[in-house]
Amino acid sequence: MIIKKLSLYNFKNHSEKKFEFSPQINCFVGNNGAGKTNILDALHYLSVGKSFLGNTDANNIKREEDFFTIDAEIQNEDSEDVIKISQPKEAKKIIKKNDKSYDRLADHIGYLPSVMISPYDSNLISDSGESRRKFLDSMISQTDSEYLFDLIQYQKTVQQRNALLKYFAKNRTWDKDSLEIYDAPISKYGTRIFIKRRNFVEKLGPIVQNFYRIISGGKETVSVQYQSDLSESFSAADPERAFQMLLTESLDKDRMLTYTSKGIHKDDLLFEMDQVLIKKIGSQGQQKSFLISLKLAQMSLVKELTKKTPILLLDDIFDKLDDTRVSQLIELVNQESFGQIFITDTHRERTESVVKKINEESIIFEL
Repeated sequence: MIIKKLSLYNFKNHSEKKFEFSPQINCFVGNNGAGKTNILDALHYLSVGKSFLGNTDANNIKREEDFFTIDAEIQNEDSEDVIKISQPKEAKKIIKKNDKSYDRLADHIGYLPSVMISPYDSNLISDSGESRRKFLDSMISQTDSEYLFDLIQYQKTVQQRNALLKYFAKNRTWDKDSLEIYDAPISKYGTRIFIKRRNFVEKLGPIVQNFYRIISGGKETVSVQYQSDLSESFSAADPERAFQMLLTESLDKDRMLTYTSKGIHKDDLLFEMDQVLIKKIGSQGQQKSFLISLKLAQMSLVKELTKKTPILLLDDIFDKLDDTRVSQLIELVNQESFGQIFITDTHRERTESVVKKINEESIIFEL
């Protein structure tokens, strides 16, 4: 998958920008505030239909404008597609492929796989399990179109169950039978999600370890472990029944807390070094190397499962790693045939000296 052209209109700080890209390495250089990261965010939109910075769609419209659009020409193996994303100020976002609107965002996810490496990645180590769950869900959604549908249904049903628990508490009433209506759909969708998460992480872990060894040269062993309420009670013979039992056992606690306390919405990823959480013992350099290894493993696994080569988005990577390590990283992804690479940096000379050594066909855009 190659993004040939990109056009932005009223997207964040860009009134109008047009680019024709190299199929290899593309760099955006300029001072802070020039909008380099915003271009990567537009590319991220093309992949998953939303901002990687977590902004709402309407907040990405340029100030005092009524809409934004992102247009791109994308080269497939045997065809060329046009993707257009438009967001009016007072209406629903529309994503079109070759002038035909998608009925659901989930139908677009996976068309153009991508991986982002940015300064915000450190949150994956330091933050709560929610950020790691979102990361895991994003990875799997790009490889499995049904996964995102199951996830949306699961989350919707848990919200409905929580609303009923809060209603019971507020009105000092209780109806166990009404609450149990939600157990079957929660168990059905939750079990599917659990199995896919578990299988994905089992494949991901060894790839992370391999890339970590290449990047860091370290002797320490890193791992990615999947932690879930369902792990201990899981039954291959009747997994949905095991999930329903988990909900039944936590019913009194849920009634007291007024929310669903057990389920795959509490899952987490454990990032470990020598069997200890990396945030507890890993140096800054080790944590950075681990995060890059994690993202490269994501690229490798997405490529294997989808038979598509993800685009790689590297945001301010020079400010987080020394030039030698950045050079090793770019050379590694170039050798691995990971596909198109997009890089932001504040210094043209630094960027040029690194990327031109690796690939003469690289293009540097000055903002």
